[in-house]
Amino acid sequence: MKAEIISIGDEILIGQINNTNSVWIAQQLTLMGIHVVHMSSVSDEENAIVQAFDQALLRSKLVFITGGLGPTKDDLTKKTFANYFKVPLVMNGEVLDVVHSFFTKRGRELTEINRQQALVPEGSEVIMNYKGTAPGMWMRKNDCIFISMPGVPYEMKAMMTETILPKIKAEFKLPSIYHKTVLTNGIGESMLAELIEDWENSLSAEGLKLAYLPQPGMVRLRISAFGADLEDLKNKVEKQILSLKALIPEYIFGMETFGEEPLNLQHIVLNLLLERKESLSIAESCTGGYLASLITSIPGASQVFSGGLVPYANEAKHKLLGVELSIFDTVGAVSKECVVALARNVREKFNSTYGIGISGIAGPGGGTEEKPVGLVWIAVADKNKVIPIQLQFGDIRQNNIVMSSNAALNLLRKFILKQK
Repeated sequence: MKAEIISIGDEILIGQINNTNSVWIAQQLTLMGIHVVHMSSVSDEENAIVQAFDQALLRSKLVFITGGLGPTKDDLTKKTFANYFKVPLVMNGEVLDVVHSFFTKRGRELTEINRQQALVPEGSEVIMNYKGTAPGMWMRKNDCIFISMPGVPYEMKAMMTETILPKIKAEFKLPSIYHKTVLTNGIGESMLAELIEDWENSLSAEGLKLAYLPQPGMVRLRISAFGADLEDLKNKVEKQILSLKALIPEYIFGMETFGEEPLNLQHIVLNLLLERKESLSIAESCTGGYLASLITSIPGASQVFSGGLVPYANEAKHKLLGVELSIFDTVGAVSKECVVALARNVREKFNSTYGIGISGIAGPGGGTEEKPVGLVWIAVADKNKVIPIQLQFGDIRQNNIVMSSNAALNLLRKFILKQK
């Protein structure tokens, strides 16, 4: 079954708010086996809304609409909805009771403009809104169902989970869709595609689809399966993931199952440290504290994160962490020698199990022919050994910071796993 999502509101089009509603609705529909084929945002203009409705009618069975149901003159969705279906707006007594109760409980008077919230298109199935005052509406045109909801996220989500999704499940026999995402680090999209080309080509025989989802420091591989039997789909996907793990074990660091809390490197590393009752400290120069912020963004980080320093200047590296001045005079701060000293010394300073040292040229300036922008050295140390790596990223400062932090986390993950 095909569906699409239409978000109405100039505030979305001018970038004043993020359109989180469409993302959430798409996730819920996908989990039910409904194929979202289109998303759009349109302005608070009747012609734009009607045009979006006409286009949706041609390609979708279900059309989900959010926004434009407020009581003010700029909220045109309900009026446009009625005009589109060629029916008048009529007062709904049940909705009026809910609206009246909403204001009475808050000690406020029900004004005429608020009373008009109870107007709904004649013949529509009303979706009650117990979190606010604007009701939802369910109407059919030809073989297509239009479902209009408020744009306020918590009101929309309550309608979807309590009324709309159960109603769809009851009325339609839905197929199954299963997505699982393999998380990789340390390899670019094009090189990864070359390595797994034969494996990727084999997916179509199983009716599976692969999508590459690159982002700074990571490439996510989403494997999708469509069919009637959910367990069969899961088995097919898991079988292919086992083959992929054997093919590129050094690059895979985790998995995501669609609809569940997404994983990231900092979660994975934190869980490893918690399991082993070990600790971490960080000395980061070019990343400027970004790596520490990733770790401390996770609840429970205080149990494993001993502390971090941002010795940005060479003098700070020397005074705070004892990096020898001779290193700066010979090989420089962006060097194996420097990050090895940072990783060892920060571990000792905080008495942690592991220490990370990072130094690089984030850019966009500061590079040389010998040490170009994007050059980064990272080291991970425990009390017995230290492993340094050299990486070369691009010339975009923020991307270099993100990729360096992810690379450091992945190096630590591999380091920890080798200790088992």
